[in-house]
Amino acid sequence: MLQAIEVSYRLPEGQEILRAIDFQLGRGEKVVLLGANGTGKSTLLKVLNGLLPPTTGTVSYDGRVVDRAALREAAFHQRFRREVVLLFQNPDTMLFNPSVFDEIAFGPRQLGLDDVDKRVHHWAGELGVVPLLERTPFGLSGGEKQRVCLAALLILEPKVLLLDEPTANMDPRSTGWLVDFLADINQTTLVTTHNLSLAGEFGDRCLVLGEDHRLIFDGPIQDFLGDQDRLAAANLVHRHRHRHGATEHSHFHTHDWD
Repeated sequence: MLQAIEVSYRLPEGQEILRAIDFQLGRGEKVVLLGANGTGKSTLLKVLNGLLPPTTGTVSYDGRVVDRAALREAAFHQRFRREVVLLFQNPDTMLFNPSVFDEIAFGPRQLGLDDVDKRVHHWAGELGVVPLLERTPFGLSGGEKQRVCLAALLILEPKVLLLDEPTANMDPRSTGWLVDFLADINQTTLVTTHNLSLAGEFGDRCLVLGEDHRLIFDGPIQDFLGDQDRLAAANLVHRHRHRHGATEHSHFHTHDWD
């Protein structure tokens, strides 16, 4: 469905952020993207979403290469933007309309969809933000903003959801709601998270970016989470010393950074 083929991305000044990334997302698949800070997770999502062109390699969607030429074609551009959507880590990046209603309605209006009012109220109900529709989005809590942004994406009825640290601005109750919500939807999802205790809730398969910016693991998430050596090699756990009375020992620790 959505495929990265030997994708590399380099900044204009030459720093390589992604190196020869190769994987495919199947229809309806739930996948988690893990990696230490700076390994290129957010960049990879932007490349998959067509916001950043790969320096080398290709991204394809349903067998069609996603490049500047394809995105200049009106029909493909509209289809791709509707079917493959990206939730940014910071919801403030996505909010710019005067009201929550207008925020959720923006995409359908741009795409010329009908029944916009009906669509807005349906997805506002699904995301629990109906009481917020007439409010400005800028004064909402982090969790409320994240729900509004999700509603603004889901109203397009996408097939692929790319979610960058979706729990970063959420309290525990909102986080629990999001985990359940994503488990119940039919879309293909690729979720990045630093919260290893939640990672297994977002999918059965995980992709792991190493500090060399390469894909170092692609397989069952429980196999990865249960392997301390792999976790340490990916810099997702660390070892430090503990003292219990006169006894000192060290062992691996996992910390959730959300």
